[in-house]
Amino acid sequence: MDAVRVALLREVLAGTEWLGATRRFAGVLRGSVVAHGGGLLLVGTPEYEPWHLAAHLVDEAAWSGTPELAPTLVRHDARPFDPPHLAVGPGRIAAARRGETLLVVAPEEPAPLLERVHSARRAGVTVLALGAGGGELAAMAHESLAAPEGSELDLDTVQHLVSAGAGENGSSPRVRRGFRDRLSRLAEILTAPPPAPW
Repeated sequence: MDAVRVALLREVLAGTEWLGATRRFAGVLRGSVVAHGGGLLLVGTPEYEPWHLAAHLVDEAAWSGTPELAPTLVRHDARPFDPPHLAVGPGRIAAARRGETLLVVAPEEPAPLLERVHSARRAGVTVLALGAGGGELAAMAHESLAAPEGSELDLDTVQHLVSAGAGENGSSPRVRRGFRDRLSRLAEILTAPPPAPW
């Protein structure tokens, strides 16, 4: 989902609790990673890996001038011969310590994942959760946002709103560029004439 679609979605959702909830969650996410200088771990379940959210957070990190938002994607089936950015396995969660943030995206809550998250929290890791809500994951998270089955928005759409919100919540001392500024810059790039040949 591109910036224009996110803007249209926000217009449609105006007056609902979703805009405030996703922006609040995004603000907590951004505040946690900026305050500690990075250390964002992103994990899903063995059946649901949040590839798309990882890509959007990398984009938002670049666009907003906030490199701390770029996550390390933790994969349940990572293999040593995978490319480095895809070879981080669940052991990374066990190695996480105070100052790091663990963002868990889980439509369901498998017991091994809950055990890892619980251990990380005990080690001082800030735990944030996106999921169906109401389960053990929400109870152990410092901040959670629920997208239960049958609600107005599905988990994928909520992730788009959270990633866009994380890129625009400007509490960082870095250059602050809001959503409209980024959209304007993108329009300038797309409509600029090609460079003149040498």
